[in-house]
Amino acid sequence: MATHYRRILDYLGLARGPGGLEQATRLEPRHDPVPPRVPGGSEIGEDAMSRRWALPGLAPAARAELADARTMEQRERYARNIENFIGTVKVPVGLAGPLRVNGVHAHGDFYVPLATSEAALVASYSRGAQLVTEAGGCAALVLNEGVSRAPGFAFDTLAQAATFVAWAAGCMEPFRAVAAQTTRHGQLVDMQLTVEGNHVYLGLEFQTGDASGQNMATIATEAICRYIVEHTPIAARAWYVEANMSGDKKATTHSFMSVRGKKLCAEVVLAPELIERRLHTTTNALVDYSRMSAFGGVMSGSIGVQGHYANGLAALFIACGQDAASVAEAAVGVTRFEPRPDGALYVAVTLPNLIVGTVGGGTALPSQQACLEILGLAGSGHALAFAEVAAALSLAGELSIVGALAAGQFTAAHQRLARGGSGPSAAS
Repeated sequence: MATHYRRILDYLGLARGPGGLEQATRLEPRHDPVPPRVPGGSEIGEDAMSRRWALPGLAPAARAELADARTMEQRERYARNIENFIGTVKVPVGLAGPLRVNGVHAHGDFYVPLATSEAALVASYSRGAQLVTEAGGCAALVLNEGVSRAPGFAFDTLAQAATFVAWAAGCMEPFRAVAAQTTRHGQLVDMQLTVEGNHVYLGLEFQTGDASGQNMATIATEAICRYIVEHTPIAARAWYVEANMSGDKKATTHSFMSVRGKKLCAEVVLAPELIERRLHTTTNALVDYSRMSAFGGVMSGSIGVQGHYANGLAALFIACGQDAASVAEAAVGVTRFEPRPDGALYVAVTLPNLIVGTVGGGTALPSQQACLEILGLAGSGHALAFAEVAAALSLAGELSIVGALAAGQFTAAHQRLARGGSGPSAAS
């Protein structure tokens, strides 16, 4: 985390020598009168919104954009998803596709809504989707699912921690029963125990139905922890509902040892003539680039090796009401390019942490529900299908970006689509 000595003063905004001390005073605490708090909390009525918009420094023109007539008409639909509500932000939505998915749960041709402000992104994913479709579609398969929480318990000694573990290891059934009292849709399915000195971490894994399930798992875990406090033979000095071992919203090596959300693979086989016609390159060129890219990822310390899962997943998550912060872990995975003796190319993606759902969270918000309806995957019974579409989309994105880089068209595409310049498009 070091900064080079020639540049650090520029970043800190300090002059060399004694004069820098005067500028450093800007970093000291200020005790001027504190501005008013944002009023109203979860209130979403016009009066509460007006009081928020009356806060000092909020541009009046911004209200017209954020609190437009449509937003005000639908504001009650946002009540359970936001605090200190002042309006909505519009993000452009484009369609990528058609994307042919040959999955166990998603089996059909999909036009995928992607919400993004990054030019060239939708064009790239759409190109990859069309390539997959012309190849006959991609296979997509859910391999595992579960949402974890990792409460932590602190004791005075290792002996106390061991005593606690010996008791907790026999409590799976009562823990399961306690969790069941908090939800009709989720259940505790597994538990692992980790001892670190006088600390114990419980790895609790839940099935959460069609919901992405983070809140469901948290509420169930809280209930289990309170049961533990009441029944444990050895009291913990302190406990925490999440002790940062579950991998929640972080890229971790935990991704490849377990699952958070849904683990999936998707694959496609591309004929050499299709690669040349649509990606303007060859099987060997794609394999050569993917090999160098993989080593680059390893040497840079990447967790997993892939091109840009986060691009498509973030756009899909925003469009379809998923928790956008979960992209931090959902975008962990591996992409593999493998040549076949006949000149064809096998490509596979594996995503072990796809946190998605089709009920709960933001999936019932007006625009987000509309995007799920475009996919035909709104509501109960569609979470596994949505996950397979997300994996297929990630595969399409990998094909397009690797094709653009291998063919030398990556920069030209961004110049044309993102900056209005000229040049051939990698999305053509």
